[in-house]
Amino acid sequence: MAEAVRHDKTARQLRLLSSALDSGRLGPVRRLVNTLSPAEIGNLLESLPPGKREVVWGLVDAEDDGEVLVHVGDEVRESLLAEMDPDEIVAAVEDLDIDDLADLVEDLPDTVIDEVLKSMDRENRERLEQVLSYPEDSAGRLMNPDVVTVRADVNVDVVLRYLRLRGELPDHTDHLFVVSRRHQYLGRVSLAALVTHEDSTPINRLIDDEQPAIDVGESADEVARQFSDHDWISAPVVDDNNILLGRITIDDVVDIIRDQAEHQAMSAAGLDEDEDLFSPVRRAFRRRLLWLSVNLATAFLAASVVGQFEGTIDKLVALAVLMPIVAGMGGNAGTQVLALMVRGLALGQVGASNVRTLLWKELRVALINGLALGLVLGLIVLLWFHNVGLSLVIAAALTLNLLFAALAGVLVPVTLKRMGFDPALASGIFLTTVTDVMGFLSFLGLATLILLR
Repeated sequence: MAEAVRHDKTARQLRLLSSALDSGRLGPVRRLVNTLSPAEIGNLLESLPPGKREVVWGLVDAEDDGEVLVHVGDEVRESLLAEMDPDEIVAAVEDLDIDDLADLVEDLPDTVIDEVLKSMDRENRERLEQVLSYPEDSAGRLMNPDVVTVRADVNVDVVLRYLRLRGELPDHTDHLFVVSRRHQYLGRVSLAALVTHEDSTPINRLIDDEQPAIDVGESADEVARQFSDHDWISAPVVDDNNILLGRITIDDVVDIIRDQAEHQAMSAAGLDEDEDLFSPVRRAFRRRLLWLSVNLATAFLAASVVGQFEGTIDKLVALAVLMPIVAGMGGNAGTQVLALMVRGLALGQVGASNVRTLLWKELRVALINGLALGLVLGLIVLLWFHNVGLSLVIAAALTLNLLFAALAGVLVPVTLKRMGFDPALASGIFLTTVTDVMGFLSFLGLATLILLR
């Protein structure tokens, strides 16, 4: 429900913005844009064709430029950066948090990167270099080194005075992290505990040591899973020696989850989740050609199966009418299983220990569905063509193809995952090939054996 409301809001903003742009009135456009958050501005920019996008980008408040760049896809970011002078880019990114700057800095021109590094003080420059030293999509790349730490051997009064001297806290600070003299992570203290206990209370009495720290090399997917499992707002990140390096906050995890959802949706069609909606025709053509070519090759494989039964089809034309039903039903059934498996693999719920159980379950579901739908389809074919043998053949073929669909829906993504490929990207093509080939083969093969003996 909330997602639908957000989409309606974006569509309404887009209509208002486009109407104002078409009329040439930039004043209303500027007012509308600067009432939005950086994430909303980024979403609107991605929804606009290049010409209008350039105009709106020029009207965005310079203070929001850096945050907006963080919230758009790679291709759109590239086009926006191309419209900016080096000095504008430096000014836009210099106030970003270290984790956001780490996401952005590698997309900047080399000369701009040098200027950005020169504009930073030594401490922040070292922090940025530390974050960039970790692999992409790891906890180290996600973390923000800006953390508030306290020692266990002080009391509440000392901590509160320290916080007042700081003047401000990093965003999403719900806990302070307790460290040893060697900066090893010991636990955390909630802000609520600090303000509800006596000033003389020792910090070591308030430590919550139950939250595990996240290893700096942990994958982004695992980080998102842990946040989801434990309802964290922030979590500490440590190295192999339990030295506190930084923290990950919920806003970063929301971005991970959104990226995962976009990746699965786009990869299922062989597309990149960072592709610009209005990318140049030539670039879109090149990207899509590869997977369309693979689909064409698999289509020929299915067509070659049909070609082997040309004589059968000539003798019983009804087979040509009914063939797509068997293949299409198998494809739909397989897609359902595939969606469950890809999701399970992404969440770490599917592994070697439970694949056989899942396969057995899906085969039984497919058998029951095949028998039920086969009975219905057989009766329809009987009433349509008045051919008992044909109705039996199509019922049996449908049941067989649903079984093959279940088999492929489980084994294809698991196999691709073990081979190091992205199951969300390639599984659909192999599944379609299996259900088309086996659908045609089972239907036409059974028809040849039973109806044309």
